[in-house]
Amino acid sequence: MTSAKYKRVVLKLSGEALAGDQGFGINPAVIQSIAKQVKEIAEMQVEVAVVVGAGNIWRGKAGSEMGMDRANADYMGMLATVMNSLALQDSLENLGIQTRVQSSIEMRQVAEPYIRRKAIRHLEKGRVVIFAAGTGNPYFSTDTTAALRAAEIEADVILMAKNNVDGVYTADPSIDKTATKYESLSYLDVLKEGLGVMDSTASSLCMDNDISLIVFSIMEEGNIKRAVLGENIGTIVRGK
Repeated sequence: MTSAKYKRVVLKLSGEALAGDQGFGINPAVIQSIAKQVKEIAEMQVEVAVVVGAGNIWRGKAGSEMGMDRANADYMGMLATVMNSLALQDSLENLGIQTRVQSSIEMRQVAEPYIRRKAIRHLEKGRVVIFAAGTGNPYFSTDTTAALRAAEIEADVILMAKNNVDGVYTADPSIDKTATKYESLSYLDVLKEGLGVMDSTASSLCMDNDISLIVFSIMEEGNIKRAVLGENIGTIVRGK
């Protein structure tokens, strides 16, 4: 068996990725496909943590723009990530993969509270850990959650799985047909060029802690495994 390049990874899934073509909610076929890909790398003895967004259900920023209190809107988004996390947990456990959902907002009936040392212990035992409810604080995105948790658990890399793009481009490829894809770049380039790979807080956190990021498409089956094996897919953003 080909050995993995990375031992411990944080997989960042956008909420939109779970919706698939339907654009809203959770598409059972899509989440089952993602679960199978996660199982594939977990069986390679890769320690897998997952951070899921909530854009398929609710966006705090959108609520704020409609006149809601920003903190309340963001808390609603955090609760939506818990729903997505439980759906992913169910799909993984149906495939025989042991999982734990850890929530930054305490809700013991459905998830463990987030405890760093406990999360690392779960990973060492081969369990997939799904981090829910963002950082537990408003004004922070799930991109920042992925960067923070990756730093805390000392992950080797963040795998950012996208549903609408296969890497980082010089401009939005759906608007600008002349946009070209980067094979690699630095976080400093991302911040200076305003490339929108992840928000500036998350980019700075990754840069300061030298955490690499691989941006790739989740829509092609097997891409998570390819990323873990170190194959040249998508775009790699390096800390230094």
